[in-house]
Formats: sequence, C-alpha cells, structure tokens
Amino acid sequence: MKLKFFKIVSLQQSWLLGTCIFALTLFSCKNKKQDQFDNRKISFNEEWSFHLNDSINDKDTIGKTTVWKNLDLPHDWSIEGKFDEKSPAGYGGGALNGGLGWYKKTFKIKESDRNKIVSVIFDGVYCNSEVWINGHYIGKRPNGYIGFQYDLSPYLNFGETNNEILVKVDNSKQPNSRWYSGSGIYRNVWLQITDKVHVAENGTHITTSQVSSEKAKVHIETTIRNQNKEAKKITVSTTIYKEDEKIETAQQEVVVTETNSLFIEQDFEIQNPALWSVEKPELYTAVTEVFVNEKVIDSYKTNFGIRDFRFDLEKGFILNNKQIKIKGVCLHHDLGPLGSAVNTRAIERQLQIMKEMGVNGIRTAHNPPAPELLDLCDKMGFIVMDEAFDMWRTPKTKYDYASVWDEWFERDLFDQIKRDRNHPSVFIWSVGNEIPEQWNETGVLIAKNLIDLVKQQDPTRPVTVAMNPPVNMNIDEVTLQFDKAKTYFNAIAASGALDLIGYNYAHQTYAFHQKNFPTTPFIATETTSALATRGYYDSVSDTIKKWPVRWDLKFTGGNPGNTVSAYDQVQAPWGSTHEATWKIIKKHDFLSGMFVWTGFDYIGEPTPYEWPSISSYFGIVDLAGFPKDVYYMYQSEWTNKDVLHIFPHWNWKVGQTVDVWAYYNHADEVELFLNGKSVGKRSKKGDDLHVMWRIPFQPGTLKAVSRKDGKVVLEKEIQTAGNPSKLNVSADRNEIIADGKDLSFITVDVLDAKGILVPTAKNEIHFSVKGKGKIVGVGSGNPVSHESFKGNKHTAMAGKCLVIVQSEKESGRIEVTAKANGLQPKTIVITTK
Repeated sequence: MKLKFFKIVSLQQSWLLGTCIFALTLFSCKNKKQDQFDNRKISFNEEWSFHLNDSINDKDTIGKTTVWKNLDLPHDWSIEGKFDEKSPAGYGGGALNGGLGWYKKTFKIKESDRNKIVSVIFDGVYCNSEVWINGHYIGKRPNGYIGFQYDLSPYLNFGETNNEILVKVDNSKQPNSRWYSGSGIYRNVWLQITDKVHVAENGTHITTSQVSSEKAKVHIETTIRNQNKEAKKITVSTTIYKEDEKIETAQQEVVVTETNSLFIEQDFEIQNPALWSVEKPELYTAVTEVFVNEKVIDSYKTNFGIRDFRFDLEKGFILNNKQIKIKGVCLHHDLGPLGSAVNTRAIERQLQIMKEMGVNGIRTAHNPPAPELLDLCDKMGFIVMDEAFDMWRTPKTKYDYASVWDEWFERDLFDQIKRDRNHPSVFIWSVGNEIPEQWNETGVLIAKNLIDLVKQQDPTRPVTVAMNPPVNMNIDEVTLQFDKAKTYFNAIAASGALDLIGYNYAHQTYAFHQKNFPTTPFIATETTSALATRGYYDSVSDTIKKWPVRWDLKFTGGNPGNTVSAYDQVQAPWGSTHEATWKIIKKHDFLSGMFVWTGFDYIGEPTPYEWPSISSYFGIVDLAGFPKDVYYMYQSEWTNKDVLHIFPHWNWKVGQTVDVWAYYNHADEVELFLNGKSVGKRSKKGDDLHVMWRIPFQPGTLKAVSRKDGKVVLEKEIQTAGNPSKLNVSADRNEIIADGKDLSFITVDVLDAKGILVPTAKNEIHFSVKGKGKIVGVGSGNPVSHESFKGNKHTAMAGKCLVIVQSEKESGRIEVTAKANGLQPKTIVITTK
C-alpha cells in the first residue's frame, strides 16, 4: 500500500484541475467490507401523513380539522386521480390533475446527536416545495426535478421530544409541463447525520487521465466542511477499492479552520485498471474517512469508473480506443402505471428491456433524472446524456420553469453537475432542449453562460444543446458551407460555444454535417418520432386502400379509437420512420450516434393532442412494458442475437389482403409458409431492414424460416386464435425481496382453448391478492384507456394486461389471481424473502 501525493486548495482558488474527458461515478454497489461506510444517511420515506387540498375551503392552508392520510414515500398523488378531459394540465400533462398537497412527518433525534449536523435530503419534489421544521420555515425549491438539502439542526428537539417536518407542494398552477410530471414528494427522502467536521454532500470529484489497459491516473478532490466555531486538526484518508479488494490509500493531516471548508487533492495510479465499458461496466469505490484523534468521525463513499472517451470529427464516438455507435433512446421520468413515484426495480426493468433491445445510451429527457437511474446506468453499462432544462427564459407552457429562471437556473445547474459528475455513465451534458432562444443572440449569450457554469464544476465532458434543428430546414438546399450566411444556422450552433452539435430530427441533413460544422462533432440528440399502437394493424376503412394509417389522416373518424398502425410507416411531420433515421446513422462513421424518441411510451403529450388519448405513441415499448413490433427491428440491428420476428397477428377476414413483415438478421433469406405451403422467399436488398409479403388471409398457421447458407437459423410461427377461453399469468421475477419496495411485474395473456394468444382480446381482467404483498399498478399500454392505474382491474389490449405487485416487509407468499367473465382464472405465487 502506497501513500500518494496530496494538495490542499482553498475555496477561493480555482479547482478546475481536471484535464481529461473521462471517468467517474456514484453507483450504490454493495460490498461486504464497504457496508460499514454506509452510515451517513438513512431512508426517511416511511410513516408520512398526506393531505390534498381538494376543497375550496382548504385554499392553501391546513389546520386542526385537516384530514390526513398515512403513506410511505415516494408518492405521486396525480396518478391516483381520474383522467379529466378538462384538466388544467391539459392532454400534454396526461389529463391528470395537479393541485396543492401537504406532507408531514413526526420523528425523534437521539440526545447523543445534539452536537451533530442533522440534515434532510430530498431527491426531488414536484413542484414549488416549501419546508418547515417545528414551525420554522427553512426553504423553498421551485424546480421539481433537482434534489436539495436542508440543515435541520438549529431547530430540532432531542431525546424523547418529537419533531415535526412539514412540506407544502404546490403543483396547482397548470399547465407547467409539456408532459406528465406527477405531483408530490415523488423521489426518495433521506435523513443525514454527520459530525460537524465532514465530507460535504456531493463533496468529491473524481477524474481519471492517461487511461490505458496498463495503468490509469485517478485524481480525487474532496471538500471538507468544518461547522465548529474552532479549528480542527484532522486526518483525511481515502482508499480505493475494487469490489472488496483494497487497491491504494492516500492520507494526510490537515487543519480546517473554524466554520470553513477546504479541498483535499489526492492522486493515485492504478495498475492494470478494469475499464468501464457498455459491455462490461467495471466500477471502483473511493472511501474517504475523516479522523480526529485517530477516531473516524465521518466516512463518505464515492463509486466511480475508469474509462477514456472522445467524440471524433471523423470516427464518431470512441470509448477506450474502440469506435462504437451510440444506440440510445430518450426516456421521460414516469414509470407507466406507477406514475412518477420513483422505484428502483421499475427503473431497472425499463433498462433491462432496453438493454435486451440493444440500447447502449439513455437521454434523460428533459430534466435531471432520479439518482437511482444513473446508479443503474453505471452498473448496467449505458451512455447517458444528462439533460438540465426544457426551457430557459422563454416559456413553453403558461406556468413552467421560465417564470423562475433568472432566480434559480444557476443554483439548479450547479447542484445537478455536482451531484452527477462522478457517474461513469454520464458522457454528455445537455443544458437545453428545443430552446426558443436557440435562434438568436440572446440564446447564444445564455448558452455560453450555462456552458461556463458546467465547465466550472466539470471540465471533463462535452456540453451540447438539443436543437430543432441546428440548420434552417426552410431552405432549398440541405448541404451548406459553414462560411455562408449564419442565418442558415441555429445561432447557438454557429456560435462555436458547443462541444457537440446536437440535432433534434433533421435527419436529411446528417450526411452533410462535416461540411456544415467542420470543427464540431455530431450527436443526434433526438430522432425519429414514429408512432404505433401495439398490436394494431387494421386498415383505415374500406374506402382507403392503404396500409397503414397515415399521419395526415385525422385520428378520430379515419382512425378508430385514436389507434395508430404498428407498422413502421407512421411518423410525425418533423420526424421519420424508425428505419429511415437508423439507415443514415449506421452508414457514416462520423455520426456518433442517436437517441430515439422514445424508448417507452410515456404519460401525457399524445400526438396529436386529441382526446381520448392520454399518453404518447412514440415508444418502442408501450406504457406497460410490452414491446411493439419495431423493437425487433432494433434488436436485429443493435444486438448479436439471432432474431426473426414476423407480424402482424393472424386473425383476419378470409380473403383479406394482409402485409406480412419480417425483421431478421444473421441469415441470407426468410421463407414464409401459410398452412405448410410456401408463399415465397425474401431477402433484404441494399439497405433494407425488413422484408414483406402481401398475401390473402386464410386461417391456420403462418410460419417463417430464416436460413444462412441453406441452413436453418430460426423458425417462428403465428397461429389463428379462437375465442378467448382462459388466462395465463407469468412474472418477470417469481422471487422478490421482502423490503416493502420490490416489485413483480406480472403479465396476463388472454388465450383460446388451445393456449394461443388471442390478439384481438379486450377482456376486463380483475385481480386479487393474498399474502405478503399488494397491487400498486395495472395497465395494458392502451394510450386511450381512462381506467385507473391504481385499481384492481384493467381491460386487456391486444390480448395482454399487466399487474404490478409490491412486497411487504415480511417474508412469505403472495398469491395473485387473475379473473375475467367467462374465462378460466389463473393464479401465480410470488415468494418474498
């Protein structure tokens, strides 16, 4: 073990000492020897009381007659409400109401903690939160997406005397978002107790440089706070671990003056480092301990990764000297039927579904994400574009963040960068999305200011703005020389301020990026905007002989029930089909990658905005987590798995002409058989991404066979289903943790008597639970369903339905039964341990 070099730097000095564009992180990996260091904060989620001001008599106050409901956090009250066509949030907000809510919690603090610093940490409250402790007002935070911390110490009672924390959450001014925000204390809350001398919250900054497979340099800056009224002589020791193995330690004695802070800088050299990558996301942990008189008074754990990356003008994205394409998706923060209330397992499930598709990148559209998302991206291997704002000074909705921009943007951005800069999954900062000011010099000034603020806290990553688009699409030519009139370009894009040119759509211009922006690399920050309803393929009407439904046909009337064809041929006017954009991105090395809009459907922002739609159609996966057909196009292109997927279903009118598509890879051809008779072989030509047959429907079996060099690679069958007869249930996990948080996602399939999925089934499914669990969400992915996500019944869409069950804190069994009128019921047992 070696003692390494250190420096002390005062807060008044510049600490922009990192020179790399690499590494870092904060992923809560659990190691036996490191559990002892997880002692600074505890969950503060349990046993809160909640009141929603649902009466005109409430106004914005509470009193002795206020009726409270007991609950645990995280909590989203909007998702519990009814869909309302006249909701002030509008269809963009999912037609779910906001309002004003109050939370309170009674708790005790030990007498032995009287001389310590007791803080409360909120990971996110939507929105306009105000906090009181024992009647003392301690602060307000308008931004609903950023975490914040308050020191409670001056106002606390100690010993057996109770304390009461009160939180007011005001989401009553609507609309304030272009999508579903949720309402309430929807992210985790923590109680933190530290010595008066301690590592500041988010007080470490880890960078790596000179990275290779042989060695890497690790530089750690640590902020130490002293809240005593006298100076303290301390020893700061930092040890780097790889899992349970100690790698190196650095330590030194220093003096922290009274009520002051200082930086400790420590340098390490790691031999034969395990490099973080999307295929193998290796993580390290730095444990910083503060000693006084040889006694540990504080310990702080920072997880990080070691990797080297760059965005190249010719080769796109390079990670650890390997050229890779960023195959990303944009994700909103809601978790489908769970609303915006954070749940680690629900986020993990979304990421697992994306990873199975071949996704290696996530864009946090359009706001700072929950810490749990970044922790999981660190662990699972995703390239994250961490986004800060959807608007600057110019509003997009009546009551959005623009109204508090001047007062809060600097603090909010500062806190986001400090919180997220150690995550190895974070590769790009985005300081804005489709900002109205992007076209003028005011936007240039704001962008430069924001980028400077980012670089002050983290000079190691590129900064971009997601522009719609960087070039003016209202001109005849799409290829432009950069020295032509700047009016052809987005003012921010032409300013030279950006490290990456971020394109929202405008896929027609991608091939000309090097001519238009010869000094700045490319990233497609948002692409595609194709629409689909899972399992829907029907023609518009008998008089319109076109497959599928076109965008320019009004949903209502021409498109029954606001459905959209699941064939990849429906797109928003500003976007493209899924295939069209990916064909361009894959063709050119200098195009570093893309973030598809979107990975999952999300609540709100139905396109077009038209009742009864209450959620988006953009997702590759629907709101319940069921993949749409185009999922398999990406899987065939983005993974090394053997893929063969044919669609649509095989329940039609006899003689009806049906287009059959197949996505496949690792094969020369696909042959299609109908009831054992070949209807032809198809092979991709040129840059095709699927093959197609147009055949008259006959009931029976549709079978596809893919072959390579004459040998069968895969076979897939679709059979005509009879009438619904029974239910089948299957869980993503049959054993979950008895912690009161873990989830099992249970899929219900409507089957015929032979066990074939009935693709047109719309049965209402009823659920009941016995044992150590409860239902916390139901859904089917239907964007026009107005059934509650929080009920115990839901109508299937395309033969499928979902029920989400949460564990209690006692181990045992959870029996979940699904029933429907006229169908055989089915029960599944989930074990909790």
